[in-house]
Amino acid sequence: MNQHEDKKITKISDEIIDKSVELMKVSQEQLQREFDYIQAEKLLRKMLGKGLITEIEFHKIDALNRQTFSPFLAEIMP
Repeated sequence: MNQHEDKKITKISDEIIDKSVELMKVSQEQLQREFDYIQAEKLLRKMLGKGLITEIEFHKIDALNRQTFSPFLAEIMP
């Protein structure tokens, strides 16, 4: 293998590593959004259960939370 091929392989390897790190970062951010959404939903359900908000308010706030947190599963949630 010559020096040019070695540099090319190194560059390709670096690009793969960079993309892997980027994908991992997105995954961590997505996990955090999922967690935040679930926590917000639990709080909303408690508020609904205690009569602090109505069913209509629950659904409106939940819709806003889905926009804010962009949970991955929001597309298939009712």
